[in-house]
Amino acid sequence: AILGFGLAFTNARLISPRPVEFVGVDNFARLFSDPTFYRALLNVAYFTVVIVPVQSGLALVMALLINKKFRGVNFFRTVYFLPVVTSMVVVSLLWLFMYRKDGLINEILAAVSFGLIDGPDWLGDPNTAMPAIIILSIWQAAGFHMIIWLAGLQGISGELYEASQLDGTSRWQQFRYVTWPGLFHTRSLVLVTITIQALGLFDQISVMTQGGPMDSTTTIIYEAVQSGYRQQETSYASAISLVFFVLVLIVSAVQRHLTREKD
Repeated sequence: AILGFGLAFTNARLISPRPVEFVGVDNFARLFSDPTFYRALLNVAYFTVVIVPVQSGLALVMALLINKKFRGVNFFRTVYFLPVVTSMVVVSLLWLFMYRKDGLINEILAAVSFGLIDGPDWLGDPNTAMPAIIILSIWQAAGFHMIIWLAGLQGISGELYEASQLDGTSRWQQFRYVTWPGLFHTRSLVLVTITIQALGLFDQISVMTQGGPMDSTTTIIYEAVQSGYRQQETSYASAISLVFFVLVLIVSAVQRHLTREKD
């Protein structure tokens, strides 16, 4: 991290015979005048705004469903968590084939609509590429946050639920006045971790779209890797990474402030 901070203010390249020189804020001036950077920032913001509430909400519902003692509960816990232990590269390759024009998803759409729906080229259309990435990401990661929610649910005392039942509360009232307040620290952890993971979106983009089409899926991390390795501009990639680091700190601090426990 310290090396990256220092390189951001130089003209260092990955492989170059020229000596490394201090260039001040030239890399940052170039970055903030690059329209691709702003498009990447917009894409990451779009991805984060959608995935944080949807993924955390879905994971909570899954945790509530399996936080009960019934026959086969361990089977469902395993099924929900299975995508998490599968490599994102493998998952991305699998969904890459499913999203093709003649892939499984479009075949299913055509079958259930009796041929009336002709599915799009999901990853080849700027309007559907990012939503397709979002759906994949939620499916792959929801199980991890389900486990965190489940741990929080099992940490709530059963006596509170017994007392609420004696008071004649409904299930919704139990959730509102017992479960949700009891998940305060858990939901803060879930929201922060999902946000950081969303801001660092890279693997799916690298495998499935390479930032396309028309930069509709390019992200900050993808731009940093492209600049640092493909274009060998280590200093410029370090500047991008430094901006990303500051962005994550700001977003996490704001989120932590908004979800803090009120006195």
